[in-house]
Amino acid sequence: MRKVSRFSRCISCLLFPLEAMAEVKASLFYGVVAAVLSSAVLAFVEDLDDTFKETRVNDVWLVDFYAPWCGYCKKLEPVWHDVGAELKSSGSPVRVGKMDATAYSGMASEFGVRGYPTIKLLKGDLAYNYKGPRTKDDIVEFANRVAGPAVRALPSKQMFEHMMKRHDVLFVYVGGESPLKEKYNDVASELIVYTYFFSASEEVFPESVTLPELPAVVVFKDGGYFTYDEYEDSSLSSWVNKERFQGYLQIDGFTLYELGETGKLVAIAVIDEKDPTEESGRLKTLIQRVAKEYREHFNRDFQFGHMDGNDYINSLIMGEVSVPSVIILNTSNEQYFLPSEPIETMEQLVQFINGVLNGSAQAYGGDGVIQRIKRVAFDARSTIMSVFRSSPLLGCFLFGLPLGVISLMCYGICTAESDDGSDDIDALKREGLTDEEEEEEEDRQCAAELEGPEEGENEEDDAGEKDPEEKKTD
Repeated sequence: MRKVSRFSRCISCLLFPLEAMAEVKASLFYGVVAAVLSSAVLAFVEDLDDTFKETRVNDVWLVDFYAPWCGYCKKLEPVWHDVGAELKSSGSPVRVGKMDATAYSGMASEFGVRGYPTIKLLKGDLAYNYKGPRTKDDIVEFANRVAGPAVRALPSKQMFEHMMKRHDVLFVYVGGESPLKEKYNDVASELIVYTYFFSASEEVFPESVTLPELPAVVVFKDGGYFTYDEYEDSSLSSWVNKERFQGYLQIDGFTLYELGETGKLVAIAVIDEKDPTEESGRLKTLIQRVAKEYREHFNRDFQFGHMDGNDYINSLIMGEVSVPSVIILNTSNEQYFLPSEPIETMEQLVQFINGVLNGSAQAYGGDGVIQRIKRVAFDARSTIMSVFRSSPLLGCFLFGLPLGVISLMCYGICTAESDDGSDDIDALKREGLTDEEEEEEEDRQCAAELEGPEEGENEEDDAGEKDPEEKKTD
């Protein structure tokens, strides 16, 4: 038994180094693979320098201008590598790069970089800013849309039906060469950052689509189609900018920011989707019905939708909005409107919207001086409260330390002034006399010189024998 046990121990001693070596080799192998993969991903995103201006002309570039100390830039970095890998693997002609805007500030300023991170697609002499969500899918979709032609052709019914399934909003130019087509091409070059633009012949549309005249610009959305009227809809650019959203939307902070560029008022049903109630569902349905049934009346001036929760709305109006409720926002001047009584029927909602439209409804907020001061104070208070809620110790350190330093500085300044005054008095005392006593002494000396040296001596002797009160009288 001893021999067997000793033999087994020897075998185990021999096997242990072999297993250890196998584990080391496996770890080295996986490490090499990970390094190769990471380097491959990094190769999809090129680091750019000041030579980029001369070398970029012949390619389409998607560039992230960043700052090394920017937290949002660091958060975007892994997403940016995924964007580079996705565009490379899909065969896109777009090259992806990143540039340290602090190291190459001159180059960044030439491209109009004013904040970090800034995402731009550079195509020839044109530079397109990306303002959408910083997710891989949204950025890739933006790059593919803007890198291609501003106006894409729809050659067949099958292609038209395919695009209708892919896009909620579809702009199509129908007709031959015309001044309207030139305007359409210009608008497409300007607004390609927001949506796609297509051109087609009338034959690709289903039979249910009938156009009053050609050429025409048509938008397909909300289960129907609407035609641009040059006399009623003002400029084509303004019409496209207002029609690029569906009639009813789920609205969040980013969508509300984009809607601000349309110039429309935004009518919102503020609800709680996590805890839906009958009242929330009723208000949401009312907003949807008005958006659809009253499109001809309100579409040019209003965008309709709902928002989950009231946190974002409360931060905008610097107040409290109940849930559920209805609010209308004017994002151009930061005004908002609230109904004077609870909305129960569609007639009440339509009346409220008409009141906002004709100016009879009371407006709150605004962008005046007082509101701006309130905004600064509200933002400061919100920041401080959020810091203390997330980390009380950090809040005490960030705000308590500066207050303590300022208090010590004020105390030091006050005590320094009082000490200087006392030092001056002490210096005068050390010199022997104050200013008044020096003047009195000079007068006595002048009188003594006039009366003679002897009388002066006697007077000085007498003065030495006098009481302090008599000295003061002299």
